[in-house]
Amino acid sequence: MEELQKQDHPNSQNDVVDDIDDDSPKLSLETLAALKEFLTEQNRSLVAEPEPEPAEVALVTEDWRLSQFWYDRETAETVAHEVLTLCQGSQSDSRVACIACPTLYAYLKNFNSNIPVQLLEYDKRFEQYGSEFTFYDYNQPEELPLEMKHAYRIVIADPPYLSKECLEKVTQTISFLSQPGESYLLLLTGEVQRDRAAELMGLRPCGFRPRHSSKLGNEFRLFTNYDPGNRLGGWKQED
Repeated sequence: MEELQKQDHPNSQNDVVDDIDDDSPKLSLETLAALKEFLTEQNRSLVAEPEPEPAEVALVTEDWRLSQFWYDRETAETVAHEVLTLCQGSQSDSRVACIACPTLYAYLKNFNSNIPVQLLEYDKRFEQYGSEFTFYDYNQPEELPLEMKHAYRIVIADPPYLSKECLEKVTQTISFLSQPGESYLLLLTGEVQRDRAAELMGLRPCGFRPRHSSKLGNEFRLFTNYDPGNRLGGWKQED
């Protein structure tokens, strides 16, 4: 029968679909073209759009006379994401204090401009941050506005010098700022401060290693007073 139909209707569309049984539904050429266009558009919509590159964060130039060394991008982003995670997990007020770490402040505000962050810094160039800047001299650890006392759930500190005296005084500032009870403390400083950080604040080192844009020779560590779990490389096991 298929051969007879071909002969009787030499110009029929059966010449195009001669392998299809008569009982199968047949689409016109116009419908096939429309279907092809629809499927093409559907395939395009399934292709994932490339994620935009994170915006670069502009900072003032480092002043080595003030012992300023900015974090590299991976370090700043990693620590900033950790702070944001802590903010989301807190049930109460999650104000953040950044002691002498303007890189972190800048990245936090870049990721979430609404997050309440206070930058404590000696360098008055950062007055450009307005009310979120507080002048801070570690030699006067508690000479700060009274409203800042015990006001911060999360405190991050990067003491400008790797000395015992500097860390002791920054510890006083951290105690002044931290809320009573459960507060999250993060300290970025040299490996040489490991024992002092444990003695003064009960901090332990994480597996994640902070790095600086200036490629400092000193080995730096990130210490916390809480177990970060799988984040930040976890708490490093004591040797």
